[in-house]
Amino acid sequence: MIRRAKKHRKLNSEINVVPYIDVMMVLLVIFMITAPMLTQGVDVELPKASSDPVDTSDNEPVIITVDREGQYFIDVGGDPLEPVDAEVVEDRVAKILQSNPKKLLLVRGDKGVDYESVVQLMSLLQRAGAESVGLVTE
Repeated sequence: MIRRAKKHRKLNSEINVVPYIDVMMVLLVIFMITAPMLTQGVDVELPKASSDPVDTSDNEPVIITVDREGQYFIDVGGDPLEPVDAEVVEDRVAKILQSNPKKLLLVRGDKGVDYESVVQLMSLLQRAGAESVGLVTE
């Protein structure tokens, strides 16, 4: 009788991370594709200008939009796709500035809107207590 020597296999205690990397890559691709689609707001054509971007990392801005018809949209305290009156914009901005006087206010104006509508909005924001207002461009 010949006895064969049994080979004792050692247990492998390493984790195979390749499947986890595959899953992470798929999730990354999904997020990269869907992130631009999640931007909500009114569709406006912004004017083109060469300017430096504003640092908004520590203070999320309030964006007030003026569309081609001169309607106002505000992204705080309601539906950002629903037009609001000038009085509502002034009231909401005044409340926001009372709670946070350093809040950044940005105006998104369609390039087809008349200059008077943008100036009226900026005047409205000044009456609400805004010291400075930024303009959004592409």
